[in-house]
Amino acid sequence: MPEETPENDATPGAPGHGEQWHSTTYGRANRRPARVRPAAQNAARTPGREQRLAELHQPVDRFEPPAPPRDPAAPRPPARSRRRPNVRRRRRVLAVVAVLVVLAVVYPFSLAWRGWSSVNQVAAASTGERPAATPGTTYLIVGSDSRDGLTEEEIAEYSAGGDDISGQRTDTIMLLHVPDGGGPAALISIPRDSYVPIPGHDSNKINAAFAIGGAPLLMETIENVSGLRIDHYVETGFGGFAQIVNAVGGVEMCPTDAVNDVRAGLDIQAGCQTMDGKTALGYARYRYSDVNGDFGRVQRQRELLGAIIAKASSPATLINPFRAYPLATAGGNAVTLDEDSSITDLVGFLRGMQSATGADGVSMTVPVSDPNYRTSHGLAVKWNTEQALQMFADLKNDDTEALRSLVA
Repeated sequence: MPEETPENDATPGAPGHGEQWHSTTYGRANRRPARVRPAAQNAARTPGREQRLAELHQPVDRFEPPAPPRDPAAPRPPARSRRRPNVRRRRRVLAVVAVLVVLAVVYPFSLAWRGWSSVNQVAAASTGERPAATPGTTYLIVGSDSRDGLTEEEIAEYSAGGDDISGQRTDTIMLLHVPDGGGPAALISIPRDSYVPIPGHDSNKINAAFAIGGAPLLMETIENVSGLRIDHYVETGFGGFAQIVNAVGGVEMCPTDAVNDVRAGLDIQAGCQTMDGKTALGYARYRYSDVNGDFGRVQRQRELLGAIIAKASSPATLINPFRAYPLATAGGNAVTLDEDSSITDLVGFLRGMQSATGADGVSMTVPVSDPNYRTSHGLAVKWNTEQALQMFADLKNDDTEALRSLVA
């Protein structure tokens, strides 16, 4: 018998001739035959392989040297911030703040310049011997009843007609003192019938000084009788006052009694109400229907000025350019200042009026001893000499707080 070889081993389950033997770790046969992929199939699954290999072995025309090693001592390049959105947000906030700062500076200046460019100026300084300069700033405020510049329609509208409407008179004379020492600003009414000596014209009602010599003689008269140096002059007329009231949208006043005064063209009911320019002008002028006469009128004038200033300086007015700019124009057109005034003096006047008519300000009338003083020029107002001199002394000393003891 022929010798048996492994090829002829007929072990049951063993692979046949030509098959590869696969075993597991445990010695059991792996019965799955090995897959042999035909060459044509391999070539089909790797298209262009030889071409890619050939391209990889092509010679390189360019030589790019490797990057030099970094010097450990050299500073590292700044790392890119991961908070870039926060940086952009901060820049936007700073841009908005910058715009607001510019507006906060430019807008008030342009508003003040709009008003200043409309202001009229006149020679108003006293031509006589003047007192020495005193602390603080004192403004002489005059409400003229001159009809100059008014049309016939406006004269009729404001009930400003009459048998004698020529010349210049004043229904309103006030002193505004703004102290340097930080005390309260003071607004003081001088009754127009106050009996005082007028330089070159003997004694007369103080209103006659304005009628005879205008602002310079009125200023000289007040400086002589008070010893107080007046720094600036502010005047407004019938039409200007009404225009300012209309420009702020009217003012609210609260008369305690109904008023029907034909001479002032006023017919109103008692109680709080919004007054337009025409009504406010009549409210400031009337006195014959007032039991307190001229004293009631000067008190209403101060109240009206306070209401106008409060309305004009309110945020609702100032931040609205469609209301603020027309107001600045109307206010400038309505006001006449002395020729030595500047835009700074105008701003100081407005701030002083706001302070004087506010809760902490001093609002008063020159102390009076006889409201029906008989003179050669008719009934006049006689000051309380002692208290009036004390009031002027307090103003010269810039002590406006001391004025409170004289307020009735």
